Amino acid sequence: MIILIILIIGLAVALVAVGALAVSQQRTMERNKRAVTPPDPTLVSEAEEFRRLSAALDSIGLGLLIADSSGELIYETGTAEQLLRSTDSLALVRQAAIELIEGFGSGGAKKREVDLFGPPKATYLVRALPLNVGGDTNGRGTVVVIEDISERRRTDQVRRDFVTNISHELKTPVGALGLLAETLEGETDPATVARFTSRISTEVHRLGHTIDDLLELSRIEFGDDLKFADHRIGAIVGGATDRLRSAAAANDIELAIVGDPELVVHVDDRQVTSALSNLIDNAIKYSQPSSTVTVAMEREGGRVVVSVADEGDGIPTRDLDRVFERFYRVDRARSRGTGGTGLGLAIVRHVANNHGTTVRVQSKEGHGSTFSIALPTHPLSSAQLTHVADTANEVPQTNNEATP
Repeated sequence: MIILIILIIGLAVALVAVGALAVSQQRTMERNKRAVTPPDPTLVSEAEEFRRLSAALDSIGLGLLIADSSGELIYETGTAEQLLRSTDSLALVRQAAIELIEGFGSGGAKKREVDLFGPPKATYLVRALPLNVGGDTNGRGTVVVIEDISERRRTDQVRRDFVTNISHELKTPVGALGLLAETLEGETDPATVARFTSRISTEVHRLGHTIDDLLELSRIEFGDDLKFADHRIGAIVGGATDRLRSAAAANDIELAIVGDPELVVHVDDRQVTSALSNLIDNAIKYSQPSSTVTVAMEREGGRVVVSVADEGDGIPTRDLDRVFERFYRVDRARSRGTGGTGLGLAIVRHVANNHGTTVRVQSKEGHGSTFSIALPTHPLSSAQLTHVADTANEVPQTNNEATP
């Protein structure tokens, strides 16, 4: 980033110098034109250089302002111009840039971070740096660089969450394994050894499952390897249910698939399969024996809605807004008994975000739960991609409903 800033300042200095020369030479060209004199090739070359430098600054994607020693703006890139003309929350970025220019003096670079709470949510870094043209201190000006660092902040937050998740969730099974190992040390009774060995195996399995879910959640949160393509929804649903049929059979639960399998969705099939697998897995774990888990596919407006419904105990109203949080479990005792990590619905939520949508849940205690996700049938628009970034770390509370 430092190297980029240095290059920007270099371009800015060149731009100011070339720009001033270009203006002067443009006037000469106009005089020559009036005198019907052929234009000087050097003047044409300098004007072309000015245009190239301007295009280079615009192509960087950063907002850049140049002010003279009096604080008067003498150049702005297209990105910066949009910010300066904005009347919405981006006006805060404009205000920060102007304040840095007006208050700029000796003492080197100054910077300010501006958090916008949307819509859309974003964070901008505004830097003000000194600009000297030709070594003339009397000609000191200011270069202001405006950078959208929202993605960098989101990535940093994902990393911090990952470390927090590991320290939070791996501590318990690792501690249990240590205690079991100490108990087994020197134990000679075969029955006791067998019992504790079985518990160690259970804890190791739970630990492995937690690590797998943490890695899957982290991969989905980053969203760097999304591969959108057209897929038959029936193929995705079939892939998710096939891997869980043995678990359903072991719990005497029937898996039913209804709806039109030929509906086409435009999704990352790996992520959607992961989300549906987690929903179906949860439905199986929280269903009573001899009940049915139904996976339905239907068109709803411009999207294809896939819902997973169980006939379990349902979710208490007080828990509906929290079921998508990491490690949150409605029934902790039952979750440990079924091997749940508390990460499945967090994975589902982020898959939905990556596809510009949300997850809806309808539940009533004693009457089961239905989770639904509306999948796109066409490529995401730029507005939907912005929505993805804005909602990546939010819990979809407004879409959690309890049926009357």
